[in-house]
Order: sequence, then structure tokens, then C-alpha cells
Amino acid sequence: MNLPNKLTLMRILLVPFYIFFLLMPGIPHHYLISFIIFAAAAYTDHLDGKIARKYNLITDFGKFADPLADKIMILAALACFIQLGLTNAVVLIVIVSREFMVTAIRLVASAKGKVVAANNWGKAKTISQIAAVLLVMLLQYILELNHMGIISLSEPEKLSWYFLIAGEAAIWISAVLTLISGVIYLVQNFEFIKNAK
Repeated sequence: MNLPNKLTLMRILLVPFYIFFLLMPGIPHHYLISFIIFAAAAYTDHLDGKIARKYNLITDFGKFADPLADKIMILAALACFIQLGLTNAVVLIVIVSREFMVTAIRLVASAKGKVVAANNWGKAKTISQIAAVLLVMLLQYILELNHMGIISLSEPEKLSWYFLIAGEAAIWISAVLTLISGVIYLVQNFEFIKNAK
């Protein structure tokens, strides 16, 4: 297994760790720890693709495993956010539906001997999702610092509401981009569905 594929697998293996810290409010600085682990996992997404392209290490496994790792990473974070009351289940449903559709198209294409790679809209979707998840954790960490008495925020209840709205807005923007990228993906690869048997 080459280095980019190892990095992809590492991204998947990091998921349980940031889930654990994200859902453990009793651990001091749990949002910060989750943020760092998630950011490290997200960076491997950039790194594995860069290395694979630079050293011609692109494999069919990487083309399938890389987007799968992204999906696991993002969907796990959003599921945790729902449990923590930081986002809406509708967002998760939209994103999961898009991912299932794209995966189905990839499977049909694979059966015909074709590998469908991610397009620029898919990459923009992933970047927006990662940014939204990191923003939510960062804003919640600021509130956590206030709760721990490390910083003192004026009107923390009001600020908590603003942070929740800002996080939700970022997540919804990523959901809209996800939907747009899904529609574009469907149109660009409709031949695989039309000719499926």
C-alpha cells in the first residue's frame, strides 16, 4: 500500500478519536482536542492527493477510498452535532442522500470498467463542509473557555445564540453546495444511469 492510501486510511482511523472527544463534555478543552484531530484528518485529505499526483501514485483504490474517507469524516461530525443540538437532521439527510447517489453512480460506472473521479464542485463541497465543521467546533470552544472561566464573555447567552446561528449558516451553505455538486455530478454522469442494465 502506497503512502497516499495509508494517509487515506489514517483519516478514517482518526474519526473515532474526534467523535470520542467531541461527545465528552466532561473532558476539559474537548472541543479544541476534537478540532485539532479533525483538522489533522482534513489535512491528510489534502496531503494524500498532493503526494499521489506529484509522484504518480494514483490508484483505483485511492479514487474510491479517498472520497469514502471524506464522507465518513464529515457525516460522523454532523451526526455528533445533531446529538449536541448544534445542527439540524435535515442537513445530514441532504448530504447523505447526495453521497448515496454519487456512490451509486460510481458503482455503476465501475461495473462498466470506468472510474469516475471527483470534479471541482465536489472538491468545493468537501472544503465547505470541512470549514463548516471546524467553525462550529471553534465557536463552541470559545463558549467552553468562557464556561471554564478562562475568558470572560459579555452576554454569553446571547453570544451562544449568535454562534449557533453562525455555525448553522456555515453548515447550510455547505449543504447547498453539496446539493449543487450532486446535481452537476448527476448531469455529467447521466449516461451511466441511462445505459444501466
